[in-house]
Amino acid sequence: MTSDSAALVSSLTGEVPVPSSRRGLWGKLGKTLFVVLAILVAVAVAVALFLVWTVQRSFPQTDGELHLSGLDGRVTVERDDRGIPTVTATTAHDLFFTQGFVHAQDRFWEMDFRRHVTSARVSELFGESQVGTDSFLRTLGWHRIAEEEVELLSETDRSYYEAYAAGVNSYLADRSGAELSLEYAVLGLQNPDYEPEPWTPADSVAWLKAMAWDLRTNIEAETDRALLASELGADAALDALEELYPAYPFERNPVIVPTISSVPALETRTASGPASDDETAAALAGIEWREASSVIEAASLLLGDAGEGIGSNSWVVGGSLTETGMPLLANDPHLGASLPSVWHQMQLRCTIVSEACPFDVGGFTFSGIPGVIIGHNNTVAWGFTNLTTDVADLYIEKIDGDSYWYDGELLPLEEHTETIRVAGGDDIELTVRSTVHGPIISGLTGDFTAIAEDPYVGPATRSGTSAVLPLTDAPETPEGAFAVSLRWTALDAGTTASAIFALNTAEDFDDFRYAASLFDVPAQNLIYADTEGNIGYQTPGRLPIRGAGDGWLPQPGWDSAYDWQGFIPFESLPVVYNPTSGYIVTANNAIVDTSYRYFLSRDWDYGYRAGRIAHMIERRAAIAPLTAQDMREIQADNEMWFGKRLALALGETSAERPEVQEAIELVRAWDAQNNADSDAAAYANVFFSRLAQNLFSERDVPLPVTGHARLYTVIDELFDDPENPLWANAAVGATDLDSMLAVTAEQAYDELVSLQGPTMSRWNWGGLHAITLTHDTFGTSGIAPIEALFNRGPYAVGGGASVVNATGWEIGDGYATTTVPSMRMVIDLDDFDASTWNHLTGTSGHAFHEHYTDQTDAWSRGEQQPWVFSPRAVTQSAVDTLVLLPAP
Repeated sequence: MTSDSAALVSSLTGEVPVPSSRRGLWGKLGKTLFVVLAILVAVAVAVALFLVWTVQRSFPQTDGELHLSGLDGRVTVERDDRGIPTVTATTAHDLFFTQGFVHAQDRFWEMDFRRHVTSARVSELFGESQVGTDSFLRTLGWHRIAEEEVELLSETDRSYYEAYAAGVNSYLADRSGAELSLEYAVLGLQNPDYEPEPWTPADSVAWLKAMAWDLRTNIEAETDRALLASELGADAALDALEELYPAYPFERNPVIVPTISSVPALETRTASGPASDDETAAALAGIEWREASSVIEAASLLLGDAGEGIGSNSWVVGGSLTETGMPLLANDPHLGASLPSVWHQMQLRCTIVSEACPFDVGGFTFSGIPGVIIGHNNTVAWGFTNLTTDVADLYIEKIDGDSYWYDGELLPLEEHTETIRVAGGDDIELTVRSTVHGPIISGLTGDFTAIAEDPYVGPATRSGTSAVLPLTDAPETPEGAFAVSLRWTALDAGTTASAIFALNTAEDFDDFRYAASLFDVPAQNLIYADTEGNIGYQTPGRLPIRGAGDGWLPQPGWDSAYDWQGFIPFESLPVVYNPTSGYIVTANNAIVDTSYRYFLSRDWDYGYRAGRIAHMIERRAAIAPLTAQDMREIQADNEMWFGKRLALALGETSAERPEVQEAIELVRAWDAQNNADSDAAAYANVFFSRLAQNLFSERDVPLPVTGHARLYTVIDELFDDPENPLWANAAVGATDLDSMLAVTAEQAYDELVSLQGPTMSRWNWGGLHAITLTHDTFGTSGIAPIEALFNRGPYAVGGGASVVNATGWEIGDGYATTTVPSMRMVIDLDDFDASTWNHLTGTSGHAFHEHYTDQTDAWSRGEQQPWVFSPRAVTQSAVDTLVLLPAP
């Protein structure tokens, strides 16, 4: 192009002509950039394809045929549109073999990680950072106790655990690394030499100990009281503890068993386990003064924190109150949130139900354990809530060298050595020490060590409660150093491993009670309904008979008068059968009133959920016969009892700023429903959190702010006592009740503005209280891309602590949901196919699988889906069928 033509082009297009030399340079750069871009795209596509291949290679085969060594006959695994399996087999061996195989298909990483936790071998996976946790858990010796329990099983029950383990190992036989789960690919970046070991029956049984830990309710409270007593001193401690830990409000909230039913005594049956309830378990080991992070904190990171909201709701309504004339049974256990959910739905069906193959059962299972934990068979349905009885006590020991004092004598500490293997590091030898009560746990944690350094116990009583006295005032205090040991029923060999099968095959209330007699750890309220129209309740568990103390505070370990004196006989435990009320409600509330012969606990939940459930049942039944939909709506109820009390208390509170006054007016007009879209619920919960902290934690001697229901009760009583000195707190500028409420209103407003902005119409409790589903291991790795692979959410949720829809949160640590209704079910005894179910995440434990979190949206809205039970309906609803055949 000539200069003239170039000028012409320029004049027509507005472009500035570029010299030919520059055009050549830009052309070369463009080609280079294109090549680089093409390479980057190709690399990105290759990486994406590799990631997809890596992720999906572990997804299970769910249709077609597989031939497996170890099977005796043909087995079918039918899965519905949520991936929920129904296993049908001719023999019990093949049934549990296949359950193990299917659990491994869906959840093997979860199973493998759990067994490393329960055997205190997490350091073998993740290295030195887990040594402190392993030291504590190895001290408790759960896996060792599980091995003892396996040896005590009947031949039949042991065969079920062995068949289950064989099924798991069949799945492992031809798979390794990322073929098992994406987690192993990630683990291989840090620990490339790791290979899973074969599964054993003890690996299954040990998880029951972990669930007992997750459901503990008293250890932290007893520790908090002991530390507070030390801070306040003997003169002030008793009055303070009685005010901060008030008795159960029997006059306001219900007990589970107002009248114990008279039922026939159980016939003697052959069972696995300890010879008698009076047998004292062998002492377990205690660690030798080894520094670690907090025992409670360390174990809770892996096992679940006994935080706000741990508990459960369950109730059963008899046919006299229902539309169908048959019982309805509802259950929603409250546990720490986890991804995947702790539950795995499954049905187990013998082709022909017989004595040799007696199973036709469906419900919620634990991956890693054979059988169904909660659900129904073709005759009987059952549900659980945490019993909240006190089954763990701290003992103050007197140590003299390698011995300890007991009834005026020096006895040798029992010792043995454990080896902790560490990925990428050297083995660590651990000396384990114990007394007659159990492991020595001071020296492991700051809290227990502090108790040992300045111990207080409760050897005396006042008004029926433990008095706090300096240990040096207790009689016959021997010489020596103080230490703290733990006595806990979960550290005894028990029979829960057999109770699962007894529940699964129960045909009537006697069978149910027999199963309950075996269900010792974790102690649970068991509710019952059957197709004959009967309803019932049984307290199970090995519940201690205490001596001189009640376990509310640490007790002197050198005096056997404070030892457990045995266990409450099963026939003396509370039981209800077909009550005249027509319904039974359990929600971690007090089981019985104070007239019951044996001491059970002082650390009940305070009964607000139980009272609300009972009220809704009675109110609805007075209007019309109850339906399954009524049960689901009750489970989703968001009423916050304390919200009503708060609205009354704020009735005359005036704020200087008009915007704060407007926020107060939201609460005054509020219906106390913690709905996800509620602006008033957002402000009320922030106000409550601030008020609790201003009253208790913002002081020279901080007072505990754990347990919403306890704090509701304490603050409720304070509202009726405006002259109480707790209302004055110079640290926050409060001099009395009125100024405390005014200051708190200002703080709550400013905090909520900082979280959700100044426009009140945009405030909402669901966003504030949202749950992020966090993977149990890699979800908190601190590496954002890895966390993004496994974590999901956030999901907006309603409900709250001490609310029927029990989505718990921790005061002073934000408002995010930490404990949840881990599953919800409503079983219709008139038609099992009409029963509805839901749990927190989904069937699969594989990240990016379609069933990883496909139930979460419905869960967050409190919705449930039908899950059919009858064979024809199961087959009709199946979208995948896998046929397993013996290997040729």
